[in-house]
Amino acid sequence: MDAIALGPLVLSGERFAILAGVFVFIIGTGLLATRVSPRFNLWSSVVAFGGIAAARLGHVLTHWEYFQDDPWRALAVWQGGFSWIWAVPVIIAAMVVLLRTRRERAWALAPLAVGALVWTTAYQLVSATEPLPPPHLTLSALEGPPVDLSAVDGRPAVINLWATWCPPCRREMPALAQAQIEHPDVRFLFINQGEGDVVVRRFLTNEDLNLQSVLFDTAMEVPRHYRTVGIPVTLFLHADGRLAKAHLGEIAPEQIATEIARLN
Repeated sequence: MDAIALGPLVLSGERFAILAGVFVFIIGTGLLATRVSPRFNLWSSVVAFGGIAAARLGHVLTHWEYFQDDPWRALAVWQGGFSWIWAVPVIIAAMVVLLRTRRERAWALAPLAVGALVWTTAYQLVSATEPLPPPHLTLSALEGPPVDLSAVDGRPAVINLWATWCPPCRREMPALAQAQIEHPDVRFLFINQGEGDVVVRRFLTNEDLNLQSVLFDTAMEVPRHYRTVGIPVTLFLHADGRLAKAHLGEIAPEQIATEIARLN
């Protein structure tokens, strides 16, 4: 769900769609460079890299309140977060400056259109989220009684699947802990995968993390229920328990806020 496994490499649906669209675009412009004009070589590089950089910049500026205390996080492109409308001026400027004739500019529309079509189609096919109900599982908790995951309490929920040995899990945990404080109307469940009480308690103490509802999924049944691959995974659930979104990989603070807003 929302992921593509390529051997040992696991890509989220969004990242797979981006790579597929860019790959088709580069192949198309390569053909144009050999058959129409060599100027398409430079043009395609500027559009691909300049467009991605502009889209990332647009995302950062749009969500600046989440970046102002750590502006270097703008370089953390593996977290995702792109405003693709910001790539349009780069594409137009590159067409005007680098392509000299109307014929070249007309041909340039073909790889742009095909790349965008592949991108959109791949994203729709891979990122579709099935509104699965919560699993009928009862998990032991770090503090307090066991928790029945199928018992909803009228609030939307965020479930994070994580482990202490996972670097992306460790990096995203402070953002999730802060979101837990900022959204008391949302139920947060931090479900550890395959580890025990001593390891998790030591990690939380060393990292000075105060998390509510830390649960243990020693048999890793939750990812099997939701058909997710790898960790970290952050699941966003409607108030009735139905799955709204599954985010594969490290999640950024602004993405947490955006997905929670969509649950209301």
